[in-house]
Amino acid sequence: MKISCFVIFAALFLAVNSVSAQGLNKLMRKVEEKADKALDKAVSNKAEEKVGSATGNSSTSTTRTKAQNKGGGLVTTPPDVKQNLADAETSYKAGSYGEARSAVQQAMMGVEMEIGQSILKSLPETISGLKKDASADQVASTGWGWAGLTIQRVYTGDNDKELTVTVANNSAWMSAVNMYMANGTYSQTSNSEQNWKHTKVKGYKAIIEFSEDSGYKLSVPLGQSSLLVYEGVNFATEQEVMAAANSLDIDGIKKKLGEQ
Repeated sequence: MKISCFVIFAALFLAVNSVSAQGLNKLMRKVEEKADKALDKAVSNKAEEKVGSATGNSSTSTTRTKAQNKGGGLVTTPPDVKQNLADAETSYKAGSYGEARSAVQQAMMGVEMEIGQSILKSLPETISGLKKDASADQVASTGWGWAGLTIQRVYTGDNDKELTVTVANNSAWMSAVNMYMANGTYSQTSNSEQNWKHTKVKGYKAIIEFSEDSGYKLSVPLGQSSLLVYEGVNFATEQEVMAAANSLDIDGIKKKLGEQ
């Protein structure tokens, strides 16, 4: 707020014509006090406006913080085999072949999930002193004619020792193992140590491999399409890995898979 010079001058003029010198001094002090108060108020209001603008108050809009989700989730529900077979039959009779095909696929996936869970339950709780990690148990299926079933369990222990057991219908893995099986030679590194070789686990032909980075890998074909794979990390010797592999009921796993 600005104080008009005209107002001050007028006040002085009136004072000169109506009061004595002493009264004039008093009037001047009052005018000065009012002027000082007016200036202080103007400065204070200006400062408040600046603070309000900086903090988003007054007319300045604020940015809303989006809420973060802290709970919830989906329940794992395998496909209902009987219901999907019934749906497939109904759709087939109605000529809805796409729907029938989809229902059959879901039914097949449900069967594979049941097989996977059955195999997991048949596996031992411990192998070579290593305990199963229940949180790592896995059963996965694509539902395409037993061509994408994967069952996996991990056993862990001290000193980063770990054994992963996988049962799978994996065409890439199967092709690699069959290539090894058909090859009568051995692969060697520059220091003449073998990378892999033929072996047997409970009478089943197998291939065992070793890598300085990943440790041991033992692959055992189970029939035409299934494969049992052991992956041992920080095992001291080949014999230790073979002993761990022999603790599984391979015949039982093969039977649950329906392999010949």
